[in-house]
Amino acid sequence: MKFTGLHKSDDRAFPEITCVRGASGEIVTVLRGTRLRVQTVVIAAKKWGFSPNQIAAEYGLSEAKVNDVFAFYTAHSQEIDASIAAEQIIEAANV
Repeated sequence: MKFTGLHKSDDRAFPEITCVRGASGEIVTVLRGTRLRVQTVVIAAKKWGFSPNQIAAEYGLSEAKVNDVFAFYTAHSQEIDASIAAEQIIEAANV
C-alpha cells in the first residue's frame, strides 16, 4: 500500500498505526503491536457489516483500538480503498 505523504513511515497523528513490509513486499499499515492490517478491519466493517464491538471481539482488541483504525482510515481512505480494490482484482484473476 503506497501512502501519499507517508512513504514507508508512520503518520505521527495516528500513533497506534504503523507501516510494515507485508508478505508481498508492499508497505502495509497495521495496528501497532499486531499484524492486523488496517484494510482487514475496514473490510470487516464495510463488506461483512461488523460493528466496532464485533471487530474488537473477533480480533481480540479493545473497541478504542478499532476506533483508532477507523480514524486512520478516515484520513487515508483513498489509499486504503485503492489497495483493497487492487487486491480484489488480483484475487479475481487467480480464481
